[in-house]
Amino acid sequence: MKQEIKNLIKKFVGPEIEFSVGVSDNLSHGDYSSNAALVLAKKVGKNPREVAEDIKNKIKSDLFSKIEVAGPGFVNFFISEEYLQKALAEILKQKEKYGNLKIGKQKINVEFISANPTGPLTLGNGRGGFGGDVLANVLEKAGFKVSREYYINDTGLQITKLGHSVIGDDEAVYKGDYINNLRSQVKGSNAEKVGAKAGKIILDKMIKPSVRKMGIRFDKWFSETSLYQNKEVDKAIEKLTKNGFTYESEGALWFKSKEFGDDKDRVLVRSDGVKTYFASDIAYLKNKFNRGFDKLVIFLGADHYGYVARLKAGCQALGFDKSKINAGVLQLVKLFENGQEVRMSKRTGIYVAMDELVDEVGLDVARFFFLQRSLDTHFNFDMDLAKEKSDKNPVFKVQYAYARICSIIKKAGKISSKGDLSLIKEPGELALISKMIEFPEVVEESAKDYQLQRLPAYALELAELFHSFYGKCQVISDDKKVTATRISLILAVKIVLKNVLDLMGISSPEKL
Repeated sequence: MKQEIKNLIKKFVGPEIEFSVGVSDNLSHGDYSSNAALVLAKKVGKNPREVAEDIKNKIKSDLFSKIEVAGPGFVNFFISEEYLQKALAEILKQKEKYGNLKIGKQKINVEFISANPTGPLTLGNGRGGFGGDVLANVLEKAGFKVSREYYINDTGLQITKLGHSVIGDDEAVYKGDYINNLRSQVKGSNAEKVGAKAGKIILDKMIKPSVRKMGIRFDKWFSETSLYQNKEVDKAIEKLTKNGFTYESEGALWFKSKEFGDDKDRVLVRSDGVKTYFASDIAYLKNKFNRGFDKLVIFLGADHYGYVARLKAGCQALGFDKSKINAGVLQLVKLFENGQEVRMSKRTGIYVAMDELVDEVGLDVARFFFLQRSLDTHFNFDMDLAKEKSDKNPVFKVQYAYARICSIIKKAGKISSKGDLSLIKEPGELALISKMIEFPEVVEESAKDYQLQRLPAYALELAELFHSFYGKCQVISDDKKVTATRISLILAVKIVLKNVLDLMGISSPEKL
């Protein structure tokens, strides 16, 4: 609907004018509002309200019951009852396909989590884990071809450090019960070999089960070691050198990343002949593009902020389009309980494991809470709220709306759900439909800017509107026609609620 309104306004203000169309916060001010008149008035030197009146009078469409000018010059649009009634019929027809779009034809690789196989997944991995998985869902809903990928850093310095930790020598870094357990499984004195064996056990026995517990599936687990085995790291370095983007200094081989916007040049091969992680990253980028992906989405930890510029520099130097990389830096997560920050796990005494959090609050709550904040902002996870089984907990409120609808439909029994949609007139009924027709827009906008917090916000808004409707409008009554119509309405709400919950990977319980 936003785009349809924009297209109507552009006929009169011109395609060069940049303006916005947004959902109104208050339905008494219309369903949608635009600042087009304010923008145009500034350019042409006219009174904004006069320009707004002109836009209002020129737009003729049966989409709207009325158009009003408000405030300093906002144009408010009220969607017609007839349009909303037809939209409701379409939702009931499309069911689980409602919100499916065809805006994306690209093949997209979404790489997320990619935690080193040196320990279990922790609280911090929740953001990238749930965020990457849900973004992939949204992109698929929008029509893109998506591949979910986990990059396994199974070679290099951190694996050697893991080996030292398992051996228990002076160079040990990692601690915890899992390290003690590994000592009984992996024997040897060569830190690199011990680390490789231990890393494989951690990946298979700790990380992959945690990923399954998080409700995530990967299409590909990509091993960094394979890049060396297939000589892809050497080939990537050779290509950079051939293109004139490397030089030697102090016995090391450097990449001229400053020429591509990075803040400094980066080492590819150290003076001792060991290739850096950045060399592997360059080869991995090349590998992805060679697999035919049109776009690469990469979720990076908060400590990897500097990686964005160097990754794009490497991409450009290899001859690929750097705009095809979208590298998002995730911000930190803190856990709070009883008003105090929880710094350590009850089980391990060192870190908060992702498994432990899911066990404590449940997968649905964990997913919803992690998605509520933009991934690039700091987030405090409130354990007390997460454990609430009341309306204070937003997950409970959304799932309760779904369960309540299921209960009403069951109670209605054989009453027809093919109601006369022209009977829908009540403000609460129309408000529900008005909110439901936003769902495709939520999918489209989230697929374009990756702001996934829209999904839980939308689910909560729709659930609250349903609860409000249910408090004012009796669904099952002696009037069979009205009953059938309202059953149709809440069936549509059930469809849309389930669709948005499915996108978030959250269950839709019929009973609570």
